[in-house]
Formats: sequence, C-alpha cells, structure tokens
Amino acid sequence: MHPHSNELTFRKSSYSQGRTENCVEVADLPSEHLVRDTQNRDLGALGFAGPEWAAALGAIRTDQM
Repeated sequence: MHPHSNELTFRKSSYSQGRTENCVEVADLPSEHLVRDTQNRDLGALGFAGPEWAAALGAIRTDQM
C-alpha cells in the first residue's frame, strides 16, 4: 500500500466510466501506477511498477480477472 496515496491526484479509471458502483481510481506516477477503490479511499492504494501494470491491464482487457 502506498504511504502517501491521500496526497496524490487520482482519476476515475476508464474501465469504471459510466458506473456508479465498483469503481476504481488511478494515479500515474513516474515510477508506478496506483489503484484504489473509490468507495474505500481511506484504505489506501496498491502500487504497480511498469511491467506489472502492463500485465494487470492485459489481464483486465482479456477478461482474465
């Protein structure tokens, strides 16, 4: 969990557009990408380095998650 996630600017994930529930937010940093649950922001965010982020997006796009 990223220690300073509350101090960053997050955007609603494009995969969550048009939804009112089950949304996630993303913050893109130079060295990692952070993801957090919109409804539970106070729980922090998970960080992914470049290769891990690409693998996660690939799995989401092919509906393997």
